Amino acid sequence: MFVDLKEKLRDYVEAFNASDDELYAQEIPNADAFAYLAQNAPLLDCPDKALETTYYFRWWTLRKHWKQTPYGHVMTEFLPPVGWAGPFNTINCPVGHHLTEARWLADAPRRLWEYICFWLDGHGDAMRYSMWFASAVEAYFKLHPDTARMKEALLKLDRLFRERESISLRPCGLYWSNDNYDGMEFSISGSGIRPTLNSYMCGDAFAISRMAAEVGNEALARSYRERGERIRKRMNLLLWDGDFYRAIPCESDDSADWKTRPSVPEDHTVREQTGYLPWYFHLADSDKDDAFLQLTDPNGFAAPFGLTTAEQRHPRFLFHNEHCCLWNGYVWPFATAQTLTATANLIHDRGAGSPVSKETYYQLLRQYGLSHRITNEKGQTHCWIDENMEPFTGRWQCRDRLISLEYEKKSGIRERGKDYNHSTFCDLVLSGLLGIRFENGVLSAEPIIPESWDYFLVSGITRENWTVLFDRDGTHYGQGSGLRCFRTEDRFAAEM
Repeated sequence: MFVDLKEKLRDYVEAFNASDDELYAQEIPNADAFAYLAQNAPLLDCPDKALETTYYFRWWTLRKHWKQTPYGHVMTEFLPPVGWAGPFNTINCPVGHHLTEARWLADAPRRLWEYICFWLDGHGDAMRYSMWFASAVEAYFKLHPDTARMKEALLKLDRLFRERESISLRPCGLYWSNDNYDGMEFSISGSGIRPTLNSYMCGDAFAISRMAAEVGNEALARSYRERGERIRKRMNLLLWDGDFYRAIPCESDDSADWKTRPSVPEDHTVREQTGYLPWYFHLADSDKDDAFLQLTDPNGFAAPFGLTTAEQRHPRFLFHNEHCCLWNGYVWPFATAQTLTATANLIHDRGAGSPVSKETYYQLLRQYGLSHRITNEKGQTHCWIDENMEPFTGRWQCRDRLISLEYEKKSGIRERGKDYNHSTFCDLVLSGLLGIRFENGVLSAEPIIPESWDYFLVSGITRENWTVLFDRDGTHYGQGSGLRCFRTEDRFAAEM
């Protein structure tokens, strides 16, 4: 069977362009979207056309966010300018997502490395919000090995880690963060010692340690390995409450050196999706894995249009607040992407011992993909990504709120959240569902696809032109049965 992936891409791009009101064109406008993606994005063929549509849509939206600056390329979160952004409309909060997603592009060693250096060299405000950075940089190097660049990055990552430590480390041995500056304003748990920043710092410590060992800096590797172990130990002591990782709300100047988890007011004792972040960084032990049963519990996080950011059984679920960006239960792609990455890690790490099946992961990913939709005033439905979503109606909550507040009239900004770049999706397909991994420059794949899938093809992976092809009985592509990973000389030369 012949599959022309470039023509498939062209059809998707033309459809997305036709339905788009291009309000804020940056370096790569819609007119150039096909040419850019044909040269740089891994192209997919799979049986689930709804998931495939969202996959291409997310590459189409991501290229909108490239911006050229005097310091090289950067990536934006919002397309229109927002007052809380830093230089060139950059915001550090979603940088971990940006690097994780865009590392799959063939031009990542140019554009994405420039973006990494933008933060490493202090051109952006890396301390404004919490972020995971070293672990995302390590993931970039997995796909694009470069020992010289890794050595260059390590000393700067060490400096950034120490700067955050000086700001946020508390006597209890963990890190304090404001929920707003975790990018999660007005959560039920509130500000305090949270799973967010602590998971980021622990994950980054281990990432720095691994990269240091790889380039032969044993002293730095040992120092950060010990840091990581200390943080993980304190997280298990203070944030794990017996069945879930939960925040400890407290004031920023609280200097308590807790020996055990302190009591938490009932109003703030809540399971939130942030409790899955230790699995995002492979930090949690298997005896804690049953926490994932909450993903399919309608009293937990399961809702018709996505995973709620807080458990629905809590009395303050979706509590009233006038702010337009609430993390008190609304569905956020930012959190969904983190949680699905954690879930995929769990399945790949535990195998048959995982309490979550590969079918469950697929259904959650598919639900997330289908949420990338909006219906206009004419009743037409097309692809869309925005800030957050009402879990029981599928309406984009923040967008509705801004309309009700006449935000456009007051600010002059139309569709603030349109094409919002604050999450991943393509990486969840490539590294999660298809299980694509790179080690020592060699690609492998351990898919966790559902039994109903008899085939898939991904071609043009990175500038090395890797292809992953699966054909259960060999009849779909006519190239033999089973799973194959191989390189080609020409981009997409593996088209069947």
